Amino acid sequence: MDNIIIKEMSIQEAKKLGIDNWEIWECEPSIFDWEFTELETCYIFEGDVIVTAGDEVAHVKEGMLVSFPKGMKCTWNVSKKIRKAYTYNYIIE
Repeated sequence: MDNIIIKEMSIQEAKKLGIDNWEIWECEPSIFDWEFTELETCYIFEGDVIVTAGDEVAHVKEGMLVSFPKGMKCTWNVSKKIRKAYTYNYIIE
């Protein structure tokens, strides 16, 4: 898996995946560079961000389950405060 994977999902569906046991991360509007050192999967509770990795641009927002591949270097442009639950090495089916 080399690309960002996005799946729209209700909070009820996400809870069935165990997101209540995942870590929580929040970020105010900002722009920053990031590198994913592990495969990370997250559920977006709120927010709006454009993630750019090379030629790939992903618009990530509330109600999405998103996986970022290990080793991906990207830029986050957070336009609306992000609040997400995340875990490592969970593969979206």
